[in-house]
Amino acid sequence: MAHNLQVLGFGALAIDDIIYVDRPLSAGKGKVTNRTQDHGGNVATALVAVAKLGGRAGFIGWLSEPLTDVSARELERHGVDISFAPRRADARPIRSVITVGPEGDRFIAYDDDVPHGTSEALADSTLAQAQVLLIDGYATHADTIVARARMLGLAVVADIEWTIGPATERLMSLSNHLVLPLKFAQTYSCETDPTLILHKLWSDDRTAVVLTDGERGSYIRQAEDGVLWHVPAYEVKAVDTTGAGDCFHGAYAFALIQGKQPVDCAVYATAAAAISVTGPGGRMALPDQSACLAWLARENAPVPRPIAPPD
Repeated sequence: MAHNLQVLGFGALAIDDIIYVDRPLSAGKGKVTNRTQDHGGNVATALVAVAKLGGRAGFIGWLSEPLTDVSARELERHGVDISFAPRRADARPIRSVITVGPEGDRFIAYDDDVPHGTSEALADSTLAQAQVLLIDGYATHADTIVARARMLGLAVVADIEWTIGPATERLMSLSNHLVLPLKFAQTYSCETDPTLILHKLWSDDRTAVVLTDGERGSYIRQAEDGVLWHVPAYEVKAVDTTGAGDCFHGAYAFALIQGKQPVDCAVYATAAAAISVTGPGGRMALPDQSACLAWLARENAPVPRPIAPPD
């Protein structure tokens, strides 16, 4: 069938109260220099990133009643389709308070006692119109939808930051593109070296494992490749790193629908994430396609380098 939407996703949807302070978070105390509010959430922001880059994105997680759902209207404002999202009266966004230090580092405190996942009644025809499904750790609440997406041929890109045990392990086994923060992957795998983690998280039906490590770049293993890869990060002055990982996931998914290989998706996502941290909030500085292409064309743009052959 025709791909009316290219990237679908369900997962965290949030409203973020952001406080900027004049001293590093480790100082324990400092003055407030600014306050703002932005909409966020791992998957929701990643889908906004896809739309900003020019892709056709749709949110299919739980939303509340149309007239009262501010988060839904915000997704629509950014070009994300919500017409296939199931509704329930008690659905609401996660509420977060984010403290951001002068170097862009941040601490997120959140209340996620909200309905997660999506409806089990979601139609195959809805899933099949897309090429990529974006999920986060909350997808354990609807892993049957993830399994159905894989059976329908979608690439499943997973952004997982914590584990709740077997349910998370099943979710990871269903995801053929694991795009994980290195710190979580280290804890989960009981390894510290990225190359060892890439080996440990690999399986025969995996397409890629990507480990993101902020200003130190990312590490990639992709199917049918004889080497592992490191993609360095851009050198930028970070204003706010909120949402950088979400932007990376959205840009990675957008590159996938362009037919790029995982390493090239990571290169593209690295540029997008670097741009995103140069402004405040999780969505305010998300780049468009022309900005990413301009950064990729820079003379000093990071180039992927091989780091080790797989076992």
